[in-house]
Amino acid sequence: MQTERRETFFTKPVNLYYMLVGSTLTLSMLGLIMVFSASSIYSLENKGSTYAIVLRQFIFLAMSIPMAWVLSRFSLARWKLIARFGVLASLALLVIVQVPGVGKSVNGNHNWISLGFVDVQPSEVAKFLMVLWAGFILAKRERTGEVQANVIKLIAPAYLLCILLVLYGSDLGTASVFAFVLAGLLWVSGVRLGAFAVVSGIGFLGIAGLILAAPYRVQRFAVFLHPFAAGQYKSYGWQPAHSLLGLASGGLFGVGLGASRQKWGNLPEAHTDFIFSVIGEELGLFGTIATLLLLSILIFSIFKIALRANDPMVRYVSCGIGCWIGIQTILNVGSAISVLPVVGVTLPLLSYGGSALIATYMGIAFVIGAARRDPIIYSELKKTGIPWLR
Repeated sequence: MQTERRETFFTKPVNLYYMLVGSTLTLSMLGLIMVFSASSIYSLENKGSTYAIVLRQFIFLAMSIPMAWVLSRFSLARWKLIARFGVLASLALLVIVQVPGVGKSVNGNHNWISLGFVDVQPSEVAKFLMVLWAGFILAKRERTGEVQANVIKLIAPAYLLCILLVLYGSDLGTASVFAFVLAGLLWVSGVRLGAFAVVSGIGFLGIAGLILAAPYRVQRFAVFLHPFAAGQYKSYGWQPAHSLLGLASGGLFGVGLGASRQKWGNLPEAHTDFIFSVIGEELGLFGTIATLLLLSILIFSIFKIALRANDPMVRYVSCGIGCWIGIQTILNVGSAISVLPVVGVTLPLLSYGGSALIATYMGIAFVIGAARRDPIIYSELKKTGIPWLR
């Protein structure tokens, strides 16, 4: 006799929606607070005001939330129409930044465009558009019953072209995110294990070759496990060393919000690549665990909503978005705690960066739309009587 499964908070479908929206908004508010704290000194020295950077982040957040609300109401047919041109739009965005006089270098990466009042990074939007396009292509393959061996040929060449364009701008961190998202999409598409192992092996060999080809990347890779080593601490070990010092000095509950010592010029990119370290220093172990818990809830809800979807494109795109947010979290936190080399990627929803914030909200908006199209979830949302939830 089949036993009836007991419903829990995590298995009740509508709670996945609340977890997704709740974790997104909570991380965004925490990010705004921590960007203000981490950037205040840098902002005063470089912009003339302690509020300059956080104000920009607030404006981008104020743009992202209503944008996500609108996108979450898009029909699946509209998303499929956008997805058809996702790869072309992505390639166009990545090519534009390489046009002389248009692209701009920031910290050695030529993947930015200056709009005068703010710099934007087109590769962030390309991440979402490529996931959208790949999900559309994989779903089409599933509907037509094509053999699994074709999966790699279907999406890998376009991803490889995007990776090469990003690498042309010397941004190995962003290129790594593209590569790992591709690996995630191939995995969820059911590609044969042998083929997946071959593609993954080629990818890791490529990353190793790129590291060896650039002396500064070799130095970063060589010091991340021993950033305090003599001869390295004051050069390539500086960032990971002071990130660890910030985390270590935080203790259980931190030194207090706004009281970070490392942000006073000791920790470069404190409000972007190393915001996790500032969270650990100011909010302590409690703050870092709470942050990781919120990110885990966000990623968990995305994958669970993906598993509930009936349409294959929704499943693939949602899984791709979950892989994207998950790998960026691993790379960023791994760099901050010095178990990975510094790769220069943002912590989703927490780090400063308008392009990253908008792109992440675009991805989350797609998943919210997927949840709303779930009949069980939507019926529960209707019962609340709150119009904006429906």
